[in-house]
Amino acid sequence: MSRLTLALDVMGGDFGPRITIPASLQALEQDPMLHLVLFGDSQAISPYLANIPHHLRQRINLQHCDRVVKNQQGLSHALRHSKGSSMRLAIEAVRDGAAQGCVSGGDTAVLMGLSKVLLQPLAGIQRPALVSNIPTIDGKQSVMLDLGANIDCSAETLVQFAQMGAIFAENNFGLVYPRVALLNIGIEELKGLKNIRDASQLLQQQTNLNYIGYIEGNYLLNGYADVIVCDGFAGNIALKTLEGTAKNIFSLLKGNKKQPPSLIKKLLIRIGKYALKKYFVQLKQFNPDQYNGASLLGLTSVVVKSHGSANQAAFLYAIQQAAWQVRSEMPNKILTGLEKN
Repeated sequence: MSRLTLALDVMGGDFGPRITIPASLQALEQDPMLHLVLFGDSQAISPYLANIPHHLRQRINLQHCDRVVKNQQGLSHALRHSKGSSMRLAIEAVRDGAAQGCVSGGDTAVLMGLSKVLLQPLAGIQRPALVSNIPTIDGKQSVMLDLGANIDCSAETLVQFAQMGAIFAENNFGLVYPRVALLNIGIEELKGLKNIRDASQLLQQQTNLNYIGYIEGNYLLNGYADVIVCDGFAGNIALKTLEGTAKNIFSLLKGNKKQPPSLIKKLLIRIGKYALKKYFVQLKQFNPDQYNGASLLGLTSVVVKSHGSANQAAFLYAIQQAAWQVRSEMPNKILTGLEKN
């Protein structure tokens, strides 16, 4: 395992250093070859680094910046006023070679915009896409893209997502000829928007892809496809629906700590836990924290977007995802795979 340096925007997300710094320290503990450049307000960060062991501190480079980019006044305004922000400096560190990958929990649109300008898409890529793994009920995983970076996509863009997703799945899961499906409102050929129908026709002509047709939302977790392709609007809604459902189920099983349940509710919870006991291991894999970190696929360097609401375990997973992609040289594999197509 070779030395690896990641640039972290530790001010991004809903909780900032309170979550990102403990997750960073945990990542350093688990990966002895990992080095981190932390971008953020040193006054807010320093208390979390005060008493850490020397072997961890020497692998941390803290870069102070007191600005945090936000998208409260529109994307163009945020991009123009991003200079000196923790997100921009983290991306610039990758551009300048000080780090090999970047992780941020900041605004998705701004992160995408800055990454496209500062790092550039790979040759031939029309639009980078947000991609992430989702669990399946058979204990495996599928790849899904786009998850929010591109709201409106042409048929050609969807085909390119399918190509990138297939390459990602091949390397992530060790698959040969992964099954590719388009997310749609039905499986009939005439169903769906025109761009989806047109993309389906184009994909049927791609002999290098194992295109199996349409997939509906109720089959996303069934392992029906290894790669699920959609535009960012549908993908973002689908992903958050899945995550929200999973979180609500876990919350229901744990019970409400603020309002103690009635005797009947306690009984129902116990019965539910007992009934689901043998499926507990399977249920754990649907914990959204284990799948945090959507990658901006199609850029010249690795950029991972963490959920803004991510907890420590979830942000740790995003760091691990970025490290894996850098070490596996994912951008080069995407470029090489597209050139073969």
